[in-house]
Amino acid sequence: MKSAMFAAMLLGVPTAFAGDAPGPDEPYVLQPMTDEMLLMRHDGDLVLETRLDADFNGDGLVDTAYVVRMPDEWRRLVVMIGYAEEVDMGHGPAGEAEMDPYPLGSAALSVKKGVLVVEDLAGGTSAVSSTYRYRYDPKARRMRLIGDDVTYYSRTNNHDSLEISTNRLTGLQLRRVNKLTDDAYVPQPEVRSTVSTAPVYMEDAPDANVTLGLEE
Repeated sequence: MKSAMFAAMLLGVPTAFAGDAPGPDEPYVLQPMTDEMLLMRHDGDLVLETRLDADFNGDGLVDTAYVVRMPDEWRRLVVMIGYAEEVDMGHGPAGEAEMDPYPLGSAALSVKKGVLVVEDLAGGTSAVSSTYRYRYDPKARRMRLIGDDVTYYSRTNNHDSLEISTNRLTGLQLRRVNKLTDDAYVPQPEVRSTVSTAPVYMEDAPDANVTLGLEE
């Protein structure tokens, strides 16, 4: 492993270990990618909106999820999974998804029991709130969408709201309209339906606006 690391350093490939280079009997320890390393994966004058360093696949190595954007053009969620093999270590891509390019704030990333949770709010006076949950699929080596909750509502209380919650593992989808009255929103009866349980990976995650029927 040390010879491979030395070769990588000669070639100018970034390596990751704890602190200074370890001694002869000290193991290399994989460290999170720096902000600069994450931005180098994309072209243009970019903004690193947010990042989360955590273990998404339970192997004890640090992984990274981050949101990067080209202001007023595009915005993406990316996951990099850490690996440590006999002759190599580093991070490899496990998923990438397009996000709304006009957020009303930075996305929130968290991990709960190995599940990456992505919360976002975008739009204007009428906004779309979304929560996506992803779990690492070891066979596919990709991030699989296991559930998503999306809501369309008026930030100034000018129209009804719509909530759609989908469990991508069971196929159950719940839909509810909240009717705006003079005094408050009145929840309407919940409508249940089913969707396919075939694996949906991060790059194919449905856009919240499409799920809500706001775009085709």
